[in-house]
Amino acid sequence: MARFDVYPNPGAHAATTPFLLDVQSEHLAGLNTRVVVPLRLLSSFPDLRLPADLMPVFQVASQRCFLDMPKLAAIPLRELAAPVDSLRPEQDKIVSALDRLFGAF
Repeated sequence: MARFDVYPNPGAHAATTPFLLDVQSEHLAGLNTRVVVPLRLLSSFPDLRLPADLMPVFQVASQRCFLDMPKLAAIPLRELAAPVDSLRPEQDKIVSALDRLFGAF
């Protein structure tokens, strides 16, 4: 498991939220949970006004998704399958969104 890897969403809302982004530090790899942020299909929420610094948009597996940072959560490690993508090249935007959420901007 690597920080900024993208996993299929195992939850009930996978139709509109197909992916989860791992944002947990790799220094905590020994934990049995991972902190993830939902990646929601932009097309499923056409009227949503996104604050770009908090909820950036990314291309994931040929789909435009927004990072729903306010919905950050921890889930059991066993629920994550193999990663389908990585947003490591976008880490500056992701860390900025985390900073915005926690007031470190």
